Amino acid sequence: MRGIRLSALLAAAGALLLAQHGYTPADAEEGQQLFIENCALCHGPEGDAVPGVQLARGKFRHAASDEDLGQIIKNGIPGTAMPPGNFHEHQITALIAYLRSMSASPSDSAVTLGDAARGKAIVEGKGECLNCHRVNGKGSYVGPELSDIGAIRRAAQLQRSLTDPDAEILPQNRFYRVVTRDGTTVTGKLLNLDTFTVLLMDTSEQLRSFQKSNLKEFGFIDKSPMPSYQTKLSFGELADVLAYLVTLKGIERK
Repeated sequence: MRGIRLSALLAAAGALLLAQHGYTPADAEEGQQLFIENCALCHGPEGDAVPGVQLARGKFRHAASDEDLGQIIKNGIPGTAMPPGNFHEHQITALIAYLRSMSASPSDSAVTLGDAARGKAIVEGKGECLNCHRVNGKGSYVGPELSDIGAIRRAAQLQRSLTDPDAEILPQNRFYRVVTRDGTTVTGKLLNLDTFTVLLMDTSEQLRSFQKSNLKEFGFIDKSPMPSYQTKLSFGELADVLAYLVTLKGIERK
């Protein structure tokens, strides 16, 4: 309950900060996805991988305002590794909104990390994470790939995903549900959607194709298919799992 209350307070604080800058939570959500896809590789998920730059703390070397940030995102910084960005104005606004929201959320320093080796054992055993996720060639394709999750997601975000998975669901991770005319319900990862058909990978990793004309219902599911580990794992076990997840940078550790 305490964790849920804390999440609510942080969400309220973040929304207030965004409103003060003229942004919306939807802007920040879109910006987060753009950041993961385009910026996290160099800046790191916590925004601290470039010396002298602390994106999560609002510390920039060449920007004093949102307008400055927009110009850097658009034009890059000559003489540095920061290239021009191929973004339209709305995407630039969304990225700035996410950068502002980062300072209102808990940083990695506020997250307790345990033992990565124990965390790996929990992920592969008690946690049953590989029933849905895949790590370095092991596990299922149904859920999001985790092999590089530590390079693109902040530890604080990973912690919230483990304890309150419904709080933040990235668009590409939402499950899709179809209901056939005979009442059969199938859920899974959406692979293709066109005018006439729906193609899913169901929770058993089987490809399923449906004609829309044969369906009573079809659409994305609002809630996450992932269970909360708030009570399934102890505080120490959660810390161990987090310690392991942040080591996953896309290169298998021997």
